[in-house]
Amino acid sequence: MTRRGFLFAAGACAWGQAVQTQSEIRGKKIIDDALAALGGNTFLTMADRTENGRAYTYYHDQISGLSVAKIYTRYRTVAPEKSNQELGQIEREVFGKTEDTSVLFLEDAGWDISWRGNKPMEQERFDRYRESTLRNVLYIFRQRLHEPGMIFESQGSDVVENLPVDIVNITDSDNHVVRVQFHQSTRLPVRQIYKRKNAVTKEQDEEVTLFARYRDAGGVQWPHQIRRERNGDKVYEIFSESVAINKDLAGNLFTLPEFPGVKPKKK
Repeated sequence: MTRRGFLFAAGACAWGQAVQTQSEIRGKKIIDDALAALGGNTFLTMADRTENGRAYTYYHDQISGLSVAKIYTRYRTVAPEKSNQELGQIEREVFGKTEDTSVLFLEDAGWDISWRGNKPMEQERFDRYRESTLRNVLYIFRQRLHEPGMIFESQGSDVVENLPVDIVNITDSDNHVVRVQFHQSTRLPVRQIYKRKNAVTKEQDEEVTLFARYRDAGGVQWPHQIRRERNGDKVYEIFSESVAINKDLAGNLFTLPEFPGVKPKKK
């Protein structure tokens, strides 16, 4: 092969690798528009978030518990090549008017905290939290957009619950797919769906999250109503009265408290 022919072939190969399908081009455009609607760079650099409201848990679609809740979230830096495995946030959920019970989610473990002391969370429960976080579209926007192998593919448009939406499949390098529906007018995500293997039944659970009542929180649009469903049944819902970002949350919010006279339980 002549030098000219070699260069042409090499260039064609490089061009072929760079070409995106029309569905990928369209999908990336929807993602870019959604990021701008969420707050753009302010969203991408959000350091922490505080949500105040009421949280409800459900069993067989019936309310099984409700509580005043505060959720404190702080983001941490994770290298893009590890962002599909490592949690890029730590979270403290505080319940009740007296705030005497809480849940602490660290990078690799979870804890239930009460006046009795600190109790390590069951591994299956923490694993579910970890996976649901990694596959939450708002978390993906904040922490995983530049992850190697991430693909955004348009799946067309539809009308869901009287809302016109654009649909995008977000697929990572492990072939996990999150299908997200974006409101055609606001560009904000309103619903997402993914499937997760049930550790007990070994069947695929369909996990659905709905986002509503977006409000401005210091330059970031954040949903004040979030509902989670599993296989068609409601399992969790939060109605936030206020959401604030970048409040330089104290470090002791994300550390295990010490209880005088109570022997700590080890993980």
